[in-house]
Amino acid sequence: MKRRAIGVSQTVSVGLVPSGGEALGQSEAFLAFQERVSRVAPINRPVLVVGERGTGKELAASRLHYLSVRWQAPFLTLNCAALSPTLLEAELFGYEKGAFTGAEQRRMGRFEAAHLGTLFLDEIGIIPLIVQEKILRTVEYGTFERVGSAEPVEVDVRIIAATNADLPHLVREGRFKQDLLDRLSFEVLRVPPLRERKGDILLLAHHFAARMGTELGLEESPHFTEEAARALEAHSWPGNIRELKNTVERSVYRSGSVLIRELVFDPLGPVHEEKAKCEVTTDKGSERDTSFEDLMERSLPQAVQDLEIAMVKRALNRARYNQRRASEILGITYHQFRGLYRKHGKTLEKER
Repeated sequence: MKRRAIGVSQTVSVGLVPSGGEALGQSEAFLAFQERVSRVAPINRPVLVVGERGTGKELAASRLHYLSVRWQAPFLTLNCAALSPTLLEAELFGYEKGAFTGAEQRRMGRFEAAHLGTLFLDEIGIIPLIVQEKILRTVEYGTFERVGSAEPVEVDVRIIAATNADLPHLVREGRFKQDLLDRLSFEVLRVPPLRERKGDILLLAHHFAARMGTELGLEESPHFTEEAARALEAHSWPGNIRELKNTVERSVYRSGSVLIRELVFDPLGPVHEEKAKCEVTTDKGSERDTSFEDLMERSLPQAVQDLEIAMVKRALNRARYNQRRASEILGITYHQFRGLYRKHGKTLEKER
């Protein structure tokens, strides 16, 4: 197996891993994160990857492995949220024949299978305390016992853990062991959310659109209208890259051509909110498709007011009129949202 060299470009960086995943970006936040990954990857210590859902924590873990001295050894992953506490212990450490009902033969666990390689534990914040204690002992001493056995098994495994939970808060609540947190956080890497990666949204959108176009057998690569591109950049992307990928692929599939005019941000939303066409709402309450050129024909105060009303109304509809959720959709604080709502309250209430 040949090791693939991975470099960080000054413009666009693509980190490839053998699993087929990739990290693509050109923003300062993205490149700074990739640099931190590259620095800590060769250090044979645990790493904690934190970040919001959909930001690519597993891709970061994979990159850490394939840039390390363990790159030829196994890279195994386990989503800790997918298993019950009993099954989680057996999956991690294996079990002996007869250890419990249904254990008809000895089975190797993930720690044993990842010997000399890397074990990625996703959603580590939900692991029960009794399993945390066993993980801590394995990290500290390199030994564990299979379920149903007292015989120690020696392993050499690097742990990379990921979570979107507030682990210090869980420690204070007694739901996560401080000792384990200390051992896992030799380095803590925060994956930047998509809203902080200015310049990467359209880069990723065109990438996902091209791949979807290939899958659909389109002769040309799909591309976005100016209005659709602006809508992509204006969206707050609470689901991050995963949400962007789904939105773009859905829009390419529904477009019926290589020109993408409509973006379906929320397929589960109300029917009248399903298609985002860069609509604006006038102060008279009427809705119509309005291009950037139309806005430019208005006075600056009127254009700003129309755009603010349209975006606040759309966010409220998507959030089922939950104002805190609407502020997240807009990418602003709750207090900033309340200020906008008070400013345009009469118009918004009249149109509701």
